[in-house]
Amino acid sequence: MLIRRADSLLLVVDIQQKLAPAIHDSERVTANSVRLLEGARQLGVPAFVSEQYVKGLGPSLEAIRNAAVDAHFFEKTHFSCAAEPGVIDLLRAAKRPQVLLTGTETHVCVLQTAFGLQAAGFEVYLVADAASSRTPENHSAAVERLRAGGVQIVTTEMVLFEWLHQAGTADFRQLLPLIK
Repeated sequence: MLIRRADSLLLVVDIQQKLAPAIHDSERVTANSVRLLEGARQLGVPAFVSEQYVKGLGPSLEAIRNAAVDAHFFEKTHFSCAAEPGVIDLLRAAKRPQVLLTGTETHVCVLQTAFGLQAAGFEVYLVADAASSRTPENHSAAVERLRAGGVQIVTTEMVLFEWLHQAGTADFRQLLPLIK
């Protein structure tokens, strides 16, 4: 199933100051999440950013905060965003059935969020090149498990091109710097 701009929202999970240095390929995860946040903002796709126990893990990285100027931030203590009181209602209020997930750690908070959102009736997509864990093995195992569980596995460019749907438009020209 294709991602539809009018039906999707972006959820960036826990890319935080004290956790990011321990994440495998953290720079790629951050850069691709920033690209998606910027694309979402330019195309009017609602974006949300979760922060796990800010007191212990610090706030989101500065690059994420800067790119998420229009995003809704929320703090959580549950590993799954879907288990945090009020979050399902917050996401449902956007009236978008597709949730695109990025963030850390793939095998903990991202995985539990994905399955929780599925159980709540959302179509869930993991942006695999914008997510990671402390070890590549944990990330790979989580991607395999998510795929087997019915979560669509996509990449940053797949999302951007599916949001755009065609070349030659003003939106395409506006997002071109994020694709090049």
